[in-house]
Amino acid sequence: MASDAVFKVLNALHKGTVKLTGGRLGWKGGGMPMLELTTTGRKSGQRHTVMLSTPLEEGSTIVIVASRGGGEQNPAWFLNLEANPEVQVSYKGAPARTMKARVATPEERERLWARIVADHPHYGGYQKKSTRQIPVVLLNPAG
Repeated sequence: MASDAVFKVLNALHKGTVKLTGGRLGWKGGGMPMLELTTTGRKSGQRHTVMLSTPLEEGSTIVIVASRGGGEQNPAWFLNLEANPEVQVSYKGAPARTMKARVATPEERERLWARIVADHPHYGGYQKKSTRQIPVVLLNPAG
């Protein structure tokens, strides 16, 4: 399991690639679209931005997975959006927009997880590595 420092370096490299190429590269990863998620720190109140893959879309809802590579802790971005669900999302390089995040209900998670793992089996591997149930998060347009 990679450390927080490794995740931060990889994230910085990914964001740098998007910026340096003017968005021509970096909006796809692992066969999935990528998004830039900005949350408000639950302790600091500072804005934090991460690049995440999006294994599934349903209408205007974007689905993300708090896998953290199958680690035992939820990622910081997940803890931040639990505390403050209003987030900024730049999807596929489009301008950022305000969205509301929420954790999928158990029924939604069961349905979505089956689709996610069918299309992207590595998520199933992450779940097998972890004793926690990996959260599935739904991002919906605010307002």
